[in-house]
Amino acid sequence: MANFDFNLKKFNTSNIYSYFLSHPDATKQDLASALNLTLPTVTKNIDYLSELGLIEVSGSRGQTGGRRATTYSLCSEAKVALGLDITKHHVSCVVVDLNGKIISFKRNYLVFEYNDAYFKQVGDLLKEFIAERKIDESKILGVGVGIPALVQSDNRTVFYSGIMEFEENTYDMFRKFIPYDIVMFNDAKASCFAEKWVNKDIQNTFYIMLSNNVGGAMIINGQVYSGNNFRSAEVGHITLVPQGRQCYCGQYGCVDPYLAATNLSQDDLEGYFANLATTKDEKILDNWNRYLDYIASTVNIVRAVLDCDVILGGYVGAYLEPYMDDIRKRALKISTFDSNADYIKMCTYKHESIAAGAALHYISEFIQTI
Repeated sequence: MANFDFNLKKFNTSNIYSYFLSHPDATKQDLASALNLTLPTVTKNIDYLSELGLIEVSGSRGQTGGRRATTYSLCSEAKVALGLDITKHHVSCVVVDLNGKIISFKRNYLVFEYNDAYFKQVGDLLKEFIAERKIDESKILGVGVGIPALVQSDNRTVFYSGIMEFEENTYDMFRKFIPYDIVMFNDAKASCFAEKWVNKDIQNTFYIMLSNNVGGAMIINGQVYSGNNFRSAEVGHITLVPQGRQCYCGQYGCVDPYLAATNLSQDDLEGYFANLATTKDEKILDNWNRYLDYIASTVNIVRAVLDCDVILGGYVGAYLEPYMDDIRKRALKISTFDSNADYIKMCTYKHESIAAGAALHYISEFIQTI
């Protein structure tokens, strides 16, 4: 019986806390009505969560002159998580709160090298970021690291890295210079997790990350699917053009060399898309049209195999909103089954999704403990 009471209390506490994650504020009466709980139960849990510093009084609600009901809100910065996005030439740092919102971020130029000096610089950049943003270190849950490599389910062991020379002991290299708990994620899987965070109703979806490399992630029944060998959804290595351009993996004609963001710009996508809206340069426009056709072809392959929604994300995905109708029309032209292409969606999490998705691992774990 005691165990039953404990589980029921934890269930109620978790439900009340989760309610605040999706509502800016609530009264005790709101919680009792929405969660079918008694007011005494709500009051005990409000007191408990307040003592933990996880919720706070935020105001009041009611008629002027009458007794106003106290409102409570989430203390979104009671705990935070840090995220890193590691690329060939940059390291992005982010801090996210308990709502999954990016509080602050910074992108740093740093050329990747697999040696102590490089990993020390990463650690130093993170320390500077924490100091500059005045982050209370006691609130840091951990550091999630997104890398362009495949990682085992332990979130520590790299087992494939064709883009950058990450080795099996990469986790230990980070641990030397970062004094917090660390987990590592494939960049596309991390980015997809961020997308799932802001779209909690997603059930079956394929996420295509159009960044300096092309990655993918699958969500099946609301969960990121890893596959039998932790290399699922590697859309960047589907053959798009037989005997075509050479991919970094050594094969020819993969999606990656055709849809990598570097096909559009080496280092200034914002400038590229600003210019694209008005340019009359035929070379730029021809290249962009080919790029759109390659997107449509890749999407069509995914759709034919999986019959699910497809989200376009990554560095390029953040700028695709004005072109979504065009992409859908191109996909429809080569589709066998679809009569509309509303299944092609633009990402919601447009910037720093890799670092944020890696950090959200810790936010998710923390919430599950409440």
